[in-house]
Amino acid sequence: MNFVDKLRHAERLNQSMLCVGLDPEPAKFPGTWKGDTKRIFDFCAAIVDATRDLVIAFKPQIAYFAANRAEDALERLIAHIRQVAPDVPVILDAKRGDIGSTAEQYAREAFVRYAADAVTLSPFMGFDSIEPYLRYEDKGIILLCRTSNPGGCDLQAQRLASGDLVYEHIARMAQGPWNTTGQLALVVGATYPAEIERVRELAPTVPLLIPGIGAQGGDAAATIRAGWRAVDGLTVAPIIVSSSRAVLYASSGDDFAAAARHAATAARDELNRARG
Repeated sequence: MNFVDKLRHAERLNQSMLCVGLDPEPAKFPGTWKGDTKRIFDFCAAIVDATRDLVIAFKPQIAYFAANRAEDALERLIAHIRQVAPDVPVILDAKRGDIGSTAEQYAREAFVRYAADAVTLSPFMGFDSIEPYLRYEDKGIILLCRTSNPGGCDLQAQRLASGDLVYEHIARMAQGPWNTTGQLALVVGATYPAEIERVRELAPTVPLLIPGIGAQGGDAAATIRAGWRAVDGLTVAPIIVSSSRAVLYASSGDDFAAAARHAATAARDELNRARG
């Protein structure tokens, strides 16, 4: 299966649109693990084990591993996900963006070294910065479009000579000429439901990765209304609604994994209620 097929399968299997972001901060680890970078794998694996039947995807953020010299833990973690949750795709949140031979190396890092199913990219440098990733035909490429941070307006909400805002132009390109193999998806923040709706209008068949519920305050019901579409009860294009801190750090005690499962269950069920 390619990335989109895997998303559809995981959505049906786990009855979920929830993605758990794996952003390990040792300073927030529970009990005696607090501050111990050697526990990064143990912490994330415990979260995966507790939520593996509740999610449409897992999304490790590479910076949290690299900053702690824990790239080996990331490799082990993705291998662990493959073992205990083989039907759940892995999105490497890396936000890479470069051209030519450098992009080829970043693609090899994401898809060969880490064996991720998809990777997040910045489209700022244009199609030739994306093309090397498209050579991996079963993988997903998720382009930043309208991000959840307030500063996203600095560029993404600027108007082009064509009349489109920058994020609207990215959505059009992802739906059309850039999506030569059907591998593209878009990042649109839950903190901007009107923009989610606009992106869905412009890119009706492109999956959306939607961060920002939970700690960032995005509204789950508004997110579903804006981004999820179905025909005869079947999802047209999957949406991947991501929550990280609200799940990972639901408890600072020894019950952190059970608390993470409780938080993930609540988030999944809230999204499903909004879908109806």
